[in-house]
Amino acid sequence: MCADACLIFFEDGGFWVQREALDEEILVLSKKVMGQHHPHGLTSMANLASTYFKLGKFESAQNLEEKVLDQSKKVNEEHHLDTLTSMVNLVLTYYCALGKLKSAQELEEEVLVLSNKVIGEHNHDSLTSMANLALTYHALGKLESAQKWEEKLLLLHKKVSGEHHPDTLASMVNLALTYHALGKLESAQKLDEEVFTLRKKVSGDHHPHTLTSMARFIELDLQTLSMANLAFTYCALGKLESALKLEVQVFALRKKAIGEHHPHTLIAMANLASTYHSLGKLESAEKLEEEVLVIRKKVLGEQHYGTLTSMANLAATYFALGKLESAHKLEEEVLLLRKRVIGEHHPDTLTSMTNLASTYCALGKLESAQKLDEEVLVLQKKISGEHHRNTLNSMANLAFTYRALGKLESAEMLNEEVLVLQKKVIGDHPLHTLIAMANLASTYHALGKPKNAQELDEEMLVLKKKVSVEYDLDTLTSRANPASTYCALGKFHIRSFQTGIGLSMGVAGHL
Repeated sequence: MCADACLIFFEDGGFWVQREALDEEILVLSKKVMGQHHPHGLTSMANLASTYFKLGKFESAQNLEEKVLDQSKKVNEEHHLDTLTSMVNLVLTYYCALGKLKSAQELEEEVLVLSNKVIGEHNHDSLTSMANLALTYHALGKLESAQKWEEKLLLLHKKVSGEHHPDTLASMVNLALTYHALGKLESAQKLDEEVFTLRKKVSGDHHPHTLTSMARFIELDLQTLSMANLAFTYCALGKLESALKLEVQVFALRKKAIGEHHPHTLIAMANLASTYHSLGKLESAEKLEEEVLVIRKKVLGEQHYGTLTSMANLAATYFALGKLESAHKLEEEVLLLRKRVIGEHHPDTLTSMTNLASTYCALGKLESAQKLDEEVLVLQKKISGEHHRNTLNSMANLAFTYRALGKLESAEMLNEEVLVLQKKVIGDHPLHTLIAMANLASTYHALGKPKNAQELDEEMLVLKKKVSVEYDLDTLTSRANPASTYCALGKFHIRSFQTGIGLSMGVAGHL
């Protein structure tokens, strides 16, 4: 069996350990025979970096990709396509694996300028670079910038590829997610439903037997992706039964087409569990999440990114079920592993710290919760900036802990700051603004300031009338203070809902 066939076999079979050994051997031979600056040597380095990435050895992948990029610039010059490919692969590691979003943004902006200059704005790779930059803006909380680029990208895809092309539909999906994050839920729903309808029309035009196996996979992925993202929007709109119906279909389609152990099937299973969780069907969520975790440990390994996500979500369900000791144990394990695998500053590590602090609160370990909350807030400000949504959430969590400790003035100060920044940065997002108002109103009540609380209550009523979707705060506030008209929301666990939208990079290796 030739080396290329081995690599394909290992990739399709998921035998990444074997592939790692083969890639390392090929790299040694390439350097020995052709020298490390030969194009084939750079390709071998890039392939090994890709394997490291898939094995979860993200630091090793980054180190090798930085070497590839540096040598590619020396050998090929900055404007060469191979150099651009190296930059794109490094972006993927920065973005997806290490959470180095600012580094990703800087590199993506450079890639986009070079791509437009070398191959033109309408080239597929330039459009991909534009999509990736928009996704990074989204992740950094720069939602207006993300929206601007995604709207431009959608127009270009329609012009270049046509309305029914998969890239056009993917652009619509990404734009819908940004609308969703901006609180423009009706726009998001409209776009998601349009994608869903167009995909059905496109699918009807192509008989499966006329497509290659890869094309069938892409078609299936787009089909289930549009359904999954529509389900995501339905969840945000409170249309949980509609979301559940779609997610059951997504899970069934993926299980039938690509098998129960495929990563995309596991994502569908995890999202179905999340909707069960939101519907209060906690036992069903627990059962499904335990199953996902067992499979991911077996297929991906205990320290893989996806496995850690499953552990975190299962811990959140344990928390909701009142199994606090089980949640506590699992969260401490997840936090330890995430610090080791993806580093202390990764957004997911901060999420683990936040969730553990929440469990400490529920267990009455308030000093431990405060210490962790304060640490998270410092890190969020450093990593995401003072005005990012995650920073605002961290401030709200710390305020809740201060209030539980009886530090009401500190809680009041933080809650007021959160509300001001919430309106300034994100706008009057129906749910987020109402939550911030509810928390502040509750603190006012605890401080004996009923007039301030009443004014906020009236403002909340006006805001609720402005939006088409009514959020029932009372059903969300199980840890509420009954003194408040709208009770303060407690510190809830952050769950990972995986729509399947990621970097739309057409780069061999990582994807």
